[in-house]
Amino acid sequence: MPSNATMRPPTPDFTNRAQLTEMMDESCSRDDLRACLRDISRLNRWFLAHSPLLQWLSSFAPAQLPQPLRILDVGCGYGDGLRRIERWALARNLAVGLTGLDIKPDTIAIASQATPSASRIRWVAANIFAFTPQNPIHLLISSQFTHHLSEPQIVRFLQWMERHAALGWFINDLSRAAVPYHFIRIFTRLACLHPFVQHDASVSIARAFVPADWQTLCAAANLTERDVSIQRFKPARLCVARRKPQC
Repeated sequence: MPSNATMRPPTPDFTNRAQLTEMMDESCSRDDLRACLRDISRLNRWFLAHSPLLQWLSSFAPAQLPQPLRILDVGCGYGDGLRRIERWALARNLAVGLTGLDIKPDTIAIASQATPSASRIRWVAANIFAFTPQNPIHLLISSQFTHHLSEPQIVRFLQWMERHAALGWFINDLSRAAVPYHFIRIFTRLACLHPFVQHDASVSIARAFVPADWQTLCAAANLTERDVSIQRFKPARLCVARRKPQC
């Protein structure tokens, strides 16, 4: 484990996205990565991180959705989001084809190992910008992924999703603000989460967004205010949704 694993990052001013590095983005052992991803999934569960996405999915009338509904999760991490969607679809008797994509082969191996053998989720290690889907994608999703990217990469990602998602896409990420930054910094320590998470959780919020950021990024990707919905969710979530008009 890096010697600075428990170092406290400098406190940002929150005016702009912080130029800080997350420890989980650096090289580390698979054991450290697994423990980090597992604790992030615990935070996701405790703070209802998947709720905005599930609300968005539920907003589609079943008759609007093809079966199987093909969903690609970019930057899938531990895979807990897709496993939650699989349960959501099963409860609605909705056939789905779920694919989790992550740039790190170790992450994909960890997500696969954490998934029940009966699951039909497909796991792929690839860079999203070099990935060619085997079949058309109906919905593209990401969770806590975009704050890892630079602004030009985010614009490119928005354009990639716009080209490849037949029905729409959903970005589930964090909202940059002082209160959640300090709260999560303290909470992760009190909860004795992995040192990477203790460092990265607050850094993620410092690297995250406010609505004006997304307005600028979407405009750079040639998306208008009518094309997207930018919405806050508690606690400390800021989501961008695109629902394409259907003929």
